Amino acid sequence: MKRPRFWKRLDFLVGLAISLALLTLSWQGRLRIGSDEPISLTETLGFVTGAACVYLTVIENVWNFPIGIANSVFFLVLFAGARLYGDAGLQVLYIALGFQGWYLWLRGGENHTALRVSRAGTRLLLAVGACVVAGTALAYFLFVRANDSAPFLDALTTVLSLAAQYLLNRKAIENWLLWMTADVVYVYLYFAKDFRLTALLYFVFLCMCVAGLRVWLRALRGGEGGEVDRRGLAAGGEVGVG
Repeated sequence: MKRPRFWKRLDFLVGLAISLALLTLSWQGRLRIGSDEPISLTETLGFVTGAACVYLTVIENVWNFPIGIANSVFFLVLFAGARLYGDAGLQVLYIALGFQGWYLWLRGGENHTALRVSRAGTRLLLAVGACVVAGTALAYFLFVRANDSAPFLDALTTVLSLAAQYLLNRKAIENWLLWMTADVVYVYLYFAKDFRLTALLYFVFLCMCVAGLRVWLRALRGGEGGEVDRRGLAAGGEVGVG
């Protein structure tokens, strides 16, 4: 049965209303969470676009990539100002990976067709695991030298996130497990840095990752693979999964 376009879904409309309310309050300097200091508009924009990106990824809509690219720009500005250089640098890589994933979801399948949900092979998972360990060690060394304010956690989340994005670009279902691991650490890190709204965002991400894993598993088991609409952004169509 054909599903409605995502902009006609109730959950999308509710999220849109909440996002507009948050942006309005932040623009007016009235958005506060557990502090007298208002949440910056940059952080609020990061929150809104980040939640939208993960939501669209869960329902396998290719619009997640341009929204995610915009999200990376906002967080690049935010993290650079807080001397979280690993997270700031990660946003630059996210922008590049966003364009790659955008192409792959539309044309990365057999005979340049859309990708379908799949499982990563054992060899790929072992290679990704080895890269996470080695990459974290290297990033930690670099971040210490750069006077990063949280070198180990910043290094770990940076490398985990890159590995997760790599698997996501290939629609490997294991990407959700890496995102969930990174999000748990991010929640702690951003609360410690007093980015209260961003910490809340990553908790929302964690919950949405659980939902995404369930939806993609259902698509995989059903043999659909959640193939992306070949019309992509031109149609703005939603992929039916589950």
